[in-house]
Amino acid sequence: MDFYQQLGDETRDAREHLLGAPAIRRAMSGDVTRGLYLAFLGQAYHHVKYTVPLLMAVGSRLGDDKAWLRSEIVHYVGEENGHEQWILDDIEAAGGDRAAAAAALPHVETDAMIAYAWDIAMRRNPAGFFGMVYVLEGTSIALALEAASRVQSALALPDRAFSYLRSHGTLDREHVQHLAGILARLQAPEDRAAVLDCARAMFWLYGNVFRSLERSS
Repeated sequence: MDFYQQLGDETRDAREHLLGAPAIRRAMSGDVTRGLYLAFLGQAYHHVKYTVPLLMAVGSRLGDDKAWLRSEIVHYVGEENGHEQWILDDIEAAGGDRAAAAAALPHVETDAMIAYAWDIAMRRNPAGFFGMVYVLEGTSIALALEAASRVQSALALPDRAFSYLRSHGTLDREHVQHLAGILARLQAPEDRAAVLDCARAMFWLYGNVFRSLERSS
């Protein structure tokens, strides 16, 4: 069994915690309000804006034995840079206040997810961060494009209000094979254990981010 498939098998329960979040179920059924969509975008902004800094921190802590992985991180930085601005554009197009969204404090659940990612990058095995990449990209592939269509249909919002969901759904489909190749090259047991532990935690933490949306919608 390859490591990518192993991750899927060994994180199934945690993944169900994420996919069972009421906000996700509502979005996929079309039972969604503009407030819920704006709440999702607001929390997405607060974690997406840390993607590039986290990647750079991970790269800075990798040893010479993982020079090849630093090169992959440079690729990811180029792909992910500036995506938080797409989210603010979507907020504005959906009738929200982009400045207020950027200035708002994140939910504690979002803070917890990012704090855990920083802990992986700065204190634990930095290779484990690819467990977070696995969770976010896999969730995007599973949900983003379909959710965007259902939410747009329910709310009658313009196409320009869905640049983040639609672009990420498409990009992450392209990224999955790239990620599988990276994970296959992580052969050391301690690296694979770190990725698996991070993925399990991130499914739970990201699931809690989605559960938090009900408070502000």
